[in-house]
Amino acid sequence: MPKVPPSSPPASSPALDIGALPASYEAGLQELEQLVAELESGQLPLDQLLGSYQRGAALLAFCRDKLQAVEDQIKVLDANGLKAWAGE
Repeated sequence: MPKVPPSSPPASSPALDIGALPASYEAGLQELEQLVAELESGQLPLDQLLGSYQRGAALLAFCRDKLQAVEDQIKVLDANGLKAWAGE
């Protein structure tokens, strides 16, 4: 029976580095869509799956936060008496 070499601790793994967040919602959404396509393809090597999943989770949280901020701003505008536009 062959011996398996011990694995390195997860904290030193580069797969745990999720990188910088995107500059905009649109950039984050585009990267997230690309990651999802790669994950669904089943073509990623096993050692990259965890890192890609973590990056996707970070991008999802980023996009949700951006959407929530816009929704909150819209609620403030609505509360301050924003009137519907009536076209001529």
